[in-house]
Amino acid sequence: MARSLLVVISTAAVVWAADPTIGTWKLNIAKSKFSPGPAFQSETRTYEAVPEGVKVTIRTVDAEGKAVVSEYPANYDGKFYPVTGSGGPADAIALKKINENTAESTLMHGSYVVATARRVVSDDGKRMTITYKGTDPIGRVVDYTLVYEKQ
Repeated sequence: MARSLLVVISTAAVVWAADPTIGTWKLNIAKSKFSPGPAFQSETRTYEAVPEGVKVTIRTVDAEGKAVVSEYPANYDGKFYPVTGSGGPADAIALKKINENTAESTLMHGSYVVATARRVVSDDGKRMTITYKGTDPIGRVVDYTLVYEKQ
């Protein structure tokens, strides 16, 4: 039992050390771009190291004031993992690490790809930019550049 716990803790520590996203990030609305608009009222992303890779919790308040929470545990292996929560465009996500600061994701709803995203953490680890391209639930093309600041 103690040996299993040590392996889990060691694995999580390795993921934490290698993943600059670990922590809490707040969306900077003024520096972000939303096409089509309007912009979200707020968004906070929390990345936690887990033995399987990373657990992500996204708390968004949309332009109309509706709170949406999405969550997923995933690894950077290109395989699809379930997305759960109170809404959001996808029910599955696949992550792929490009380099230490960059990852790409594919988001699916059912059997359809609804979006792709590229996440880049700045060299100083204080800023994260996500470029998100896809379609919204009513079929409009969505092109967001989301800028986050580490908390």
